[in-house]
Amino acid sequence: MEVKPKHHYFFMSTINERQDEIIEEFEGLDDWMDRYSVIIDMGNAMPALDEQYKTADNLIDGCQSRVWLQADCIDGKMRLQADSDAIIVKGIISMLVRVLDGATPQEVLDADLYFIERIGLRDHLSPTRSNGLLAMIKQLRAYAIAFQARDHGGC
Repeated sequence: MEVKPKHHYFFMSTINERQDEIIEEFEGLDDWMDRYSVIIDMGNAMPALDEQYKTADNLIDGCQSRVWLQADCIDGKMRLQADSDAIIVKGIISMLVRVLDGATPQEVLDADLYFIERIGLRDHLSPTRSNGLLAMIKQLRAYAIAFQARDHGGC
């Protein structure tokens, strides 16, 4: 049996492997204050988005908070960076970036983002944050579609 190192620096994990890691990080946390704390920590651990990308073009429509998403396509893989002015929202977008960064546009389009349900996130978001989460996912998929259209299936 092959043993893979846990750190992403050593291997390119799949979308589902990254989702499973997030689910693992929430296991045993029954109190939602603890879960929110983990989400906030994830957001704080995400590298800051360079100010040049905090533009109106990168703002996600449908989010009550300001959320910027910078997507590039390099060597066939989507490279994602994001930020938000709200700490919980920054944690949420950081999980989406963690799961989808480095995937091909087709992998992003095909992804079943099951971690959202499995960690109970959808059930514990206010209606406005839930709409914001859907807007983030919609924007990520829109970038994937645009990259595919621009480069005929790859980027």
